Amino acid sequence: MVKKYVLAAVLLLALAACGGGGDTTPAAGGAGGESTGELIEITLLNNKVEIDGALRDFAALYENMFGIRVNIQSFGGETPYQPALAAMLSAGDEPEIFVFEGYTDFAAARDSGRIMDLSDQPWVADTGMAFFDEQGRVVGFPVALEGWGLGYNVEILRQAGVDTSTMTNIDGIRAAFDLVNSQLDELGLDAVVSMAAGPGMTWVTGLHAINAYLSLGLDYTDRTLIDMLLAGEVDEPRLRAFAEYYQLIFQNSITSTLLTGGYDQQLADFAIGRTAFIHQGNWVDPTFAELGVDFEMGYVPHAFLSEHTPGIFVGAPSWYLVNPLSQNPQAAIDFLNFMASSPEGHEYMVTHAGAVPAFYSVTLVPSGPLSRAVTEWSARGQVYAWWQNDMPAGFGMNTLGPIFALLASGDIDVDGFVQLTTEAVAAIAP
Repeated sequence: MVKKYVLAAVLLLALAACGGGGDTTPAAGGAGGESTGELIEITLLNNKVEIDGALRDFAALYENMFGIRVNIQSFGGETPYQPALAAMLSAGDEPEIFVFEGYTDFAAARDSGRIMDLSDQPWVADTGMAFFDEQGRVVGFPVALEGWGLGYNVEILRQAGVDTSTMTNIDGIRAAFDLVNSQLDELGLDAVVSMAAGPGMTWVTGLHAINAYLSLGLDYTDRTLIDMLLAGEVDEPRLRAFAEYYQLIFQNSITSTLLTGGYDQQLADFAIGRTAFIHQGNWVDPTFAELGVDFEMGYVPHAFLSEHTPGIFVGAPSWYLVNPLSQNPQAAIDFLNFMASSPEGHEYMVTHAGAVPAFYSVTLVPSGPLSRAVTEWSARGQVYAWWQNDMPAGFGMNTLGPIFALLASGDIDVDGFVQLTTEAVAAIAP
């Protein structure tokens, strides 16, 4: 398998075992260590707008320390990353570092000659989440360890009398929603869940949501559902239960945010206490910190099945590659080594970006409440894999996302969702 995701690695990351190290100083004079007398510049394309400020600050620190400029360009949220990357590459611009997510993105970069062998880099021994190609070479630097479930406001659920330990199957989820829904006025809420499923938000539905169908309740390396999908098949009873769960979420969401609200509105609804739950991952921690949100949060599973499924989705969602077609690939390699190995890099990842780092040597603990929740679920071994990025390119956002939107708007029901999704998946088969 190209992806070497292993549960043991996830647990080690959560426990921050010691290891790694290596030289943290870039080669003198920039790329290849040769002094050119000119300012060395590299470009990094970032797909998480939430960490844009922290990443820019880290790039500025790096330039002050070593005289190498790192230009950060961020896309995400309501401005999708992949189209921006494609446009840049089509225009002949070759960033030194950019993000790929899963095998499909990797294959595209490989086939266009934009992959470098990084197997000999010091950070490789410091992580269990590197991305390997078919020849067993390391080609991807793990950006972070990320996770998501159904986020919740601890205090609101305490006031409502919800026991989150019961929310590990669909009966527990329904009971908790009903309990909160019956007390909206007393709790000062507008709805139970903050969810957005309209235009520009198909990455939430067509990628993160569908991953529950693909991995909930399965062993971490179990590819059964993703392999079925790639073969054009679905598990109809499971898909129906999944559709019923998302219909439940949609019916308990703020209608305007659900149908037309963007990323910022979804986060704002939860941040100001309009809802008890939010459908987002721990990457929102930096945004909440900027907004001054300081209430306690946690995660419960997207437990759409009748059986007990105590786990959230945790993995390395994306990797940095070094582009050999760029102007300064060696300078990019030096920058990534510094990020992984230096105290400054660790401080950036954990304290400023709010990430759960993918490197054993990092001993700092994330301050963001949802990142702490990811760490806690991981430490207990209660995690399920990320398979959504193994779907064909564009299938999640462009094909499945609009089907979710139809369910959210009421234009189709559960039967319609199952039918349209089954037909879409069948079209994948060669």
